[in-house]
Amino acid sequence: MDADVPGTVLKRERTRDAVLELIESRSPGDAIPSERALCALLGVSRPTVRAAVDELVAAGLLVREHGRGMFVAPAKITQELVAGDRALGVPQAAGAWSSRLLEFTTLQAGARVGRKLRMSPAAEIVYVARLRLVDGAPMAIEHLHIRAELVPGLSAQELESGDLYEHLRATHGVHVHEAVQAIEPTVVTRAEAGLLDVPELSPALLFERLTSDTTGRPVEYVHSLYRGDRYRIVSRLALGPAAEVAPDPEGHHPGIPPGDFTHGDAITSSTRGDIQAGG
Repeated sequence: MDADVPGTVLKRERTRDAVLELIESRSPGDAIPSERALCALLGVSRPTVRAAVDELVAAGLLVREHGRGMFVAPAKITQELVAGDRALGVPQAAGAWSSRLLEFTTLQAGARVGRKLRMSPAAEIVYVARLRLVDGAPMAIEHLHIRAELVPGLSAQELESGDLYEHLRATHGVHVHEAVQAIEPTVVTRAEAGLLDVPELSPALLFERLTSDTTGRPVEYVHSLYRGDRYRIVSRLALGPAAEVAPDPEGHHPGIPPGDFTHGDAITSSTRGDIQAGG
């Protein structure tokens, strides 16, 4: 599938969300409809459904059994790394960061995103897909889902410069305060590999983040795919009391591009991460 054809990124995204909705409504070991049935149900082509299913199989959420069909994968084992109840600073990352917009549109949230943002499935969100680059080389693909009511007049230029949170603060008085983020390994699909300039099925890091404001209202749901050959994560765990250290106002948090969370709003997390572009 040609990732540069208008609408294809969004179509894959919506198909993936629809299949995820089916998975989340079932238990491990339950069957889901065949690819042919999903095509009819979702009104999309077989390659689009196959790409979404391939991604979810690679992510460990679906299991294919030859001659039997597709089934919900066993639940994953989750381990929480605790660093104490304190603000997460924004660590440094090398290189000059920039963005290339892939898609930018307003649409209904749908069941899954609406549930995450605690809004009606019929309510509008701004959907953004952008390619993140470091020194001109592709590093990550980001899918942003933002409450449309919060960002009237949001422009492509703001997104390309990475100034979304500054726009929310300065124009709308929305102060992001907390981000709950999950990270897991995955591999890239053919379309993602083309955008990231890596071979298909290359290792990657999947970030899912839900950002809330100071009132606890969800503002943004993001999932991002980072190249596994260029990033590593180092967690700093608090093992005892230490002197308070002022957070570094510059830098790059895993899954959060430079230009975001760089004007004083802190993010709380169960880990303090450090992500670096490497060779």
